Amino acid sequence: MSTLSVPLSAELEGFVNDMVRRGEAANKADVVRRALVRMAEDEAVNAVLRSEQEAREGKLFRGNLRNALS
Repeated sequence: MSTLSVPLSAELEGFVNDMVRRGEAANKADVVRRALVRMAEDEAVNAVLRSEQEAREGKLFRGNLRNALS
């Protein structure tokens, strides 16, 4: 596991400290890890939503991908 050093604004540092103080996270690193996991989940959901929108717009690949790459 690697370690990162990230400068935070006073507001973000306060938010992180509040999360730990309220017991919503074990420590500062836990707050950051949870935030990154949430961002990754949001990005995955957005990718699915974009794909669904493209399908509604008729932007679909039809055919055999192996034949298209040959």
